Amino acid sequence: MYVVRCADDSLYTGYTNDLDKRLATHNSGKGAKYTRIQSRRPVELLYHETFLDKSSAMSAEALFKRKTRQQKLDYITKNLTPDKE
Repeated sequence: MYVVRCADDSLYTGYTNDLDKRLATHNSGKGAKYTRIQSRRPVELLYHETFLDKSSAMSAEALFKRKTRQQKLDYITKNLTPDKE
């Protein structure tokens, strides 16, 4: 699961097994429909978390997306460690 901050200061959450490739895809305008909008690019990685399998990552993403913006930012701040920067 990963969270990016878009150029318009909105947050986008997704999951991938190749984070560098996914970020490049978002920034090229060929990623998710949400990040294809020019005013939302470029995106900047705020947070990522690794899971054992796709199902766990998808579940975490779904739970995370239900949070308010402030709850998301609080979660990121609380869980951000030097290894995750």
